[in-house]
Amino acid sequence: MALVTTAEVCDANPQLILSGELRALQPIFQIYGRRQVFSGPIVTLKVFEDNVLVREFLEEKGNGRVLVVDGGASSRCAILGGNPVVQAQNNGWAGIIVNGCIRDVDEINGCDIGVRALGSHPMKANKKGMGEKHVPITIAGTRISDGEWLYADTDGILISRTELSV
Repeated sequence: MALVTTAEVCDANPQLILSGELRALQPIFQIYGRRQVFSGPIVTLKVFEDNVLVREFLEEKGNGRVLVVDGGASSRCAILGGNPVVQAQNNGWAGIIVNGCIRDVDEINGCDIGVRALGSHPMKANKKGMGEKHVPITIAGTRISDGEWLYADTDGILISRTELSV
């Protein structure tokens, strides 16, 4: 994916867009982290103002996966901070998408991982361990399922039902 942009993927695959097999997220995310271009199989998580499950996932080996977190678009606290992002980088995650806020932006921007979020917020999240793992989620106007593929660059974020041969 490093040599092919999301725009080129869209231009080359109008039939996949028409069928819904290739979808673009609405352009609502800010770009964080040093890795602006990333892709991988998706792991989904649904939480609200609670980051226990986010941390648990990022403590696992990432194996090039992308964690996509539906945080309910909350702007009242951050559900991802610098320590879990450093751990994700060290555990081989390709990226993290947060439909919500992050904090420790300077630390995250120093990490070799791709992070997208709605914005930043200094307050930390709750620690109750509430949420749902591996469930279909809808963020940025798009339904996303566990096991689909995500492709991100500075033009946007694409979701594909299968790995694209680009």
